[in-house]
Amino acid sequence: MSNIRKPSLRVTRFDKRLSQISNEIWSKIAQIEQLKGRWIQGTNLSPQFLNRLKRSVLITSTGASTRIEGSNLSDEAVDNLMRGITIEKFTDREKEEVRGYFELLQNIFNSWEDLGFTEGSIKHLHKELLKYVEKDILHRGNYKGKENQVRMVDPQGRDMGIVFDTTRAYLTPKEMNELVDWTKEALKEKKYHSLLIIGNFIVEFLNIHPFEDGNGRLSRILTNLLLLKEGYLYMPYVSHEKLIEDNEPDYYMALRTSQKTFRIKNEDLTPWLNFFFDILLEQSQMAINLITEENIEGLLSPKQLAVWQYLQEVTDASPNDIAKNAHVARITVNQVLNKLLNMKKVERIGEGSSIRYKKIS
Repeated sequence: MSNIRKPSLRVTRFDKRLSQISNEIWSKIAQIEQLKGRWIQGTNLSPQFLNRLKRSVLITSTGASTRIEGSNLSDEAVDNLMRGITIEKFTDREKEEVRGYFELLQNIFNSWEDLGFTEGSIKHLHKELLKYVEKDILHRGNYKGKENQVRMVDPQGRDMGIVFDTTRAYLTPKEMNELVDWTKEALKEKKYHSLLIIGNFIVEFLNIHPFEDGNGRLSRILTNLLLLKEGYLYMPYVSHEKLIEDNEPDYYMALRTSQKTFRIKNEDLTPWLNFFFDILLEQSQMAINLITEENIEGLLSPKQLAVWQYLQEVTDASPNDIAKNAHVARITVNQVLNKLLNMKKVERIGEGSSIRYKKIS
C-alpha cells in the first residue's frame, strides 16, 4: 500500500487559486523584489536611527491596527499608555488591547527568527495578543466555540453591519490545519513565490476567522512575522498597519471581493492580491526612502538635524516657526535652510515676510 498522502480538496483549491496569476500581479511582485534587494544592499543604517524608527513604528502600528477594529486611541495616546502615563478617557478594554498588541508586535520584531509557524504557535500568539483583555480570558488561545461574523465599524467605532459570515465553528480546526500545513509546505518547497503564499494565507485566515475575537489584529501580526521570515527585513521600520488603516475601505472591499468567490468554480484572488501588493509596494518604497533619510542625517550637525526633523513633522513652516519649535537660533535657521535648499531637500514657498519652507517629498 502506498504511504503517499493524497492532497485534500482544500489543498487542491489553494493550488488552483495560485495557478492563475495576472501579469499585473507579477509586475508588482517584481517591483517589490527589486526594492527588497536595494534595502539589503544599501542598508548601513545606524543602530540609533533603527531603534528610533522601530519605536515609532511600534506606536504607529499598534494605534492603526487597533483603530481598524474600532478603538479610538490616537498614536499619542498609545505612546502615553506605553510610557506609563495614565489616560482616563478611554475604556479599559481599549487600553488592554493596545498593550497586548504593542508587546506582541515588539516580540515579533525582536525575535522573529526564533518563532515558529504552526497551529500551536498561532494559538500562542493569539493568547499573547489578548493576555490583558479580561473579557477574553476564557477563549484566548483557543479556536472559536461559537459562530462569529466579520462586522465593519466606522471611524467613530459605530457598528456598520455584517460584512460576511465565516467558517462554522465545528469546521474551524480542520480548515486551519489544512491551511497551515499547506502554507508551511508551500513555503518550504518554494512551490510558489512567497508573497503569493503569504497573500493566500492571510485572505483564507480571515475567511475562516478562527478565533472568537482578535482575528484582524492577529492577521496583521502574522503578516509581519511571515514577511520577516521570508526576508522582508524592513517590516519593523515602516508600518504595514498604518498603510492598511489609510486604505481601510479598499482593504475590506478587496478581501470581500475575493472571499465571495471562494468555493465556487473559479476562485479569484486577484482583487485581494492587487490590494495586498499595492500596500507592500508602497511600504517597500518607503523603506528605500529611509536609507536616503538616514544618509541625510549623517551629513547634518545636531542643530541642522533639529531643523530637518521639525520640517518632516509639518506641512510647511516659516523661519520663525522653525526657530521656535526646533529650539535653534533664528540666524542659524537661515543657514540650515540654505544648506537644505542646496541639497534639494526643501523648497521655498512665497516671498518676503510670508516666506515658508516645506520638505520635498
